Amino acid sequence: MKLSPCVFLVCCLAATAGQRKSGNPLDNLPKGVEVLTVFGERADFSPDNRHIAFMAKSFGDAFTIDLQSRQIRCLTCNVPGAAFLRVMHLSTGDYLLIGPERFQDVRGSRRADNELWFLSRQPGSRPVKLGQKMSEGAAVSKRQLTISFSETSAQNPALKPGSSRLIVAELSIEGTNASIKEKSVVYESPDNKCTLEAQDFYDHDRRLTFTCYEPKDSSSVWTLDRLTRQVANQSAAIGHYNEVEGIFPDGKYTCVESDLQAHQNGWNGGFRNVDVWKLKLDGTGKDFTRITHFNDFEGWKASNPVVSTDGKYLAFQAAKSADEAGVGYGILLQRLK
Repeated sequence: MKLSPCVFLVCCLAATAGQRKSGNPLDNLPKGVEVLTVFGERADFSPDNRHIAFMAKSFGDAFTIDLQSRQIRCLTCNVPGAAFLRVMHLSTGDYLLIGPERFQDVRGSRRADNELWFLSRQPGSRPVKLGQKMSEGAAVSKRQLTISFSETSAQNPALKPGSSRLIVAELSIEGTNASIKEKSVVYESPDNKCTLEAQDFYDHDRRLTFTCYEPKDSSSVWTLDRLTRQVANQSAAIGHYNEVEGIFPDGKYTCVESDLQAHQNGWNGGFRNVDVWKLKLDGTGKDFTRITHFNDFEGWKASNPVVSTDGKYLAFQAAKSADEAGVGYGILLQRLK
């Protein structure tokens, strides 16, 4: 694989390292990176970039932090036994929540019982079921009430075992209630050689990024043109584990959770050993630049990055390699050049 000069330099430096460092990457942060919260996971910027929503923990409560005052507010503490997994801002200032109605066990609650909820921005509001089971995360437009999510046979028994499909839908909001309308299937995978998960809209919502989870702890970055329904594998030239995450506002680049640095050093790869990389969405895989270096430290990784809508900041979480995907130990904020 031919890499850009910048990526080639990163590869050379990594190749000479070999051994992971001891210690805590939070004690060795580079200039321009700060700890925003000392707890939490799965950050999401508000459309105006004034707040970040995040989860306290997996199967827990949703919070927001004001980026100017640094005041933290709980969104779901009025819900006894809240067991949500994700929170995202809607274009209206309201919220989309993902998770089961109640926690039963990690596997079942994360898969078969996972569903979409609406939460009004009005103080004291309680989450409202949208009546839609879904798999993992969702793509949420920052411009309009358009969302995308995937289904597998775990949520929809009508699907063939191993298959999955991407759905795009519109939300209708009335006061503190909401419903799903105009739902359509935009892409399907017939088997578990590619299990789909929606990630981000871009190009004025004409296009969509999604992850294809593959056997043997591999994954790849894909894009979908909603008008032509054409899809493209953006990380085929890179290989191994590449899970697409936050999109840059120009739509030319996206963040990726990648294990490339692990393979460069001869370490174990997969989702337990990722860092945040930046990928140009041109299909070549040549412009691929590492952003974080948490995985250089024994037992650590950086994950779940999101980019502000003005492109000035990156938020991501400190995570540990031993934990399941999505588990975090605080949100960090990095100023982008």
